[in-house]
Amino acid sequence: MFGVVPKSLWNKLNPADDRNLCTWAMRCLLIEADNRLILVDTGLGNKQDARFFGHYDLHGDASLLNSIRQAGYAETDITDVLLTHLHFDHVGGAVKRESDGQLIPTFQNATYWTHSGHWQWATHPNPREKASFLSENILPIQRSGQLSFMDKTPVGLPGLELIYVDGHTEKMALPKLVINGQTFLFCADLLPSSYHIPLPYVMSYDVRPLLTMDEKARILTQAAAENWILVFEHDPVVEAATVEMTEKGVKIKDKGALREFI
Repeated sequence: MFGVVPKSLWNKLNPADDRNLCTWAMRCLLIEADNRLILVDTGLGNKQDARFFGHYDLHGDASLLNSIRQAGYAETDITDVLLTHLHFDHVGGAVKRESDGQLIPTFQNATYWTHSGHWQWATHPNPREKASFLSENILPIQRSGQLSFMDKTPVGLPGLELIYVDGHTEKMALPKLVINGQTFLFCADLLPSSYHIPLPYVMSYDVRPLLTMDEKARILTQAAAENWILVFEHDPVVEAATVEMTEKGVKIKDKGALREFI
């Protein structure tokens, strides 16, 4: 998760257990606006077998569908699923397995959004990312007719802009929202956690780590200048934060639960 950063440094931030595993979140975002209910990313899902999940040691009580229900909605209320990218921990919950084994989209009434270039990247994967792009997470969306490409057809939500970055994977989409005059950026895997604010803290999963560093520098500089609220998908503790420029580079200014910033 921290690439070339020595464990003696990163282990102070998110200590590993005796198997070298760290605790991470798979935090999704639910946006209610203009009679639409937009879900950003879908986590890992639950349709894989025990061997698959054995690599990740899932723990905690939260689940995607229960979280949607706790917010007062049902999965049938979701009108749009905006996928930042198609790695299994972001798209796994987009498809479910029926009792007869059939794979169908979890959100039957939703349009699923991704970038056409990233779709090509995911359906014809390179050797490095092949294990992250699972056909059972992706192809049922296309077969159902619910797939739409955000670079071809506008998502059409006022106040929403999509920032595309290519360091982690090809054409990952970062939703940028303006709500009540405040700008929120859902950071996906460009900044998976508050621990990744320092520029050298780049995941070894990234296909173009030097480009990730350039993208981080550009976005963090703008976020500091314009006081954006950064929302972290994988941070186990910190949901959101603002940043500021210091003599030693970009640092966290304020951090906490997302509701504290709205």
